[in-house]
Amino acid sequence: MTEMHTPKSQGSPTLAHWYDPGSTPLTITEGTGSTVYDDAGNAYLDFVSSLYCTNAGHDNDAIIEAMVEQARRVPYVSPSKGNDTREQLAEKLVEVGPDSLTDVTFSVTGSEANELAVQLARRAQNGSKVLTRWRSYHGSTYGAGSYTGEPVTRNAVESHAATTGAVKFLPPLTHNSPFAAETPEALAEAAADHVEFVIRNEGPDSVAAILIEPVAGSSGAYTAPPGYFERLRELCDRYDVLLIADEVITGFGRCGEMFAIAGEGIEPDMITFAKGITGAYVPLAGVMMRPEIAAVARTDGNNLGQTFAGHPVGCAAGLAAIDEYESHLIENVRSLTPLLADRVAALESAHDVIATTRGRGFHWGIVVEDPDTGEPFTTQRLDGRGPNPVEEVVATAKENGVLVSTGRPNNQLMLCPPLCTTAAEIEVAMETIDAAFSSVFD
Repeated sequence: MTEMHTPKSQGSPTLAHWYDPGSTPLTITEGTGSTVYDDAGNAYLDFVSSLYCTNAGHDNDAIIEAMVEQARRVPYVSPSKGNDTREQLAEKLVEVGPDSLTDVTFSVTGSEANELAVQLARRAQNGSKVLTRWRSYHGSTYGAGSYTGEPVTRNAVESHAATTGAVKFLPPLTHNSPFAAETPEALAEAAADHVEFVIRNEGPDSVAAILIEPVAGSSGAYTAPPGYFERLRELCDRYDVLLIADEVITGFGRCGEMFAIAGEGIEPDMITFAKGITGAYVPLAGVMMRPEIAAVARTDGNNLGQTFAGHPVGCAAGLAAIDEYESHLIENVRSLTPLLADRVAALESAHDVIATTRGRGFHWGIVVEDPDTGEPFTTQRLDGRGPNPVEEVVATAKENGVLVSTGRPNNQLMLCPPLCTTAAEIEVAMETIDAAFSSVFD
């Protein structure tokens, strides 16, 4: 084999995640509230919560102080051992979560939490398959990447290794719907009937769980039509399939509830969480579950683990963050959601390239299409990284002090401000985004 000599990078030695060779990543050095600052001192309203995760803003003293106190007392405890802070957080999660979820196990990231939930579900159900939606995102590790229904991520994960046991079903989209339905209620029924077909076609005994986001995350913030989750709950009960709510993005106030599944009127069998649990001040994730699921591991033991799962400093941050959500941040989302929703609707009315908008609370997606064709201006899966006017909108907004991002697929703009964002900041951000659309498309 010929020896290869690759020259060292002339720039930063850090290889960024989601790296685009055609652009230079923004370097963030400071943050306060809903604002971050780059290394040149420029200020930006962080209207995507960095990565849908800085729910409590960038300088929450209560979270920082809790982390410092824990680090001084004992900075690390193995997840195989007990720890008072870890136990307190588990008890708090059981208190604020759905009544039926009584047990908690911790992880490090959302991808790992989803993999852990599926491992537990497969073990409890003695089934191998997990059903997830097309147009979903559950992570980019091998297991979680196979659950992800967004093709660009899944193709990147599976390009050199195949994964098994993941089966996809179609989402109940109202825009460009795969189902012929005249009303939201009819859409819910048709989409749920489709899920039942998939369960029956795969064989109910082989299906361990359905893993689903209550409100779509980075794939566009689309919500389910009324009655959809009730039907899913009914189907899961009928065919003995577990229902896992992926709340990695939607949890901890993002959609106006501690957990977004509460807005659907049902209780899942498991919830996965990450991101907002600590406000992203330190990595922490985990799974909440019904007692009968936990009983399998409690009875037979558990041979799996992660070094930093349930890190005490993360658990201290989680306790403080939940206090912040309960005391004022969730109420701020509820009180300002009508304003944000109104400004998003006004943006849609002002620009004919905006095909639809959807979302809940402080989590919104804006779909951009060519009004003459009804199709995206560019399709990432077909056109690669060709010119994309939505990315131009993102770049123009950044130049004018507001950070937003594209979704999956990238003909969408995602708006997800920190939960501490003020009415004045919403007005400024939406005016800037409006001007960015005008600059790119008019």
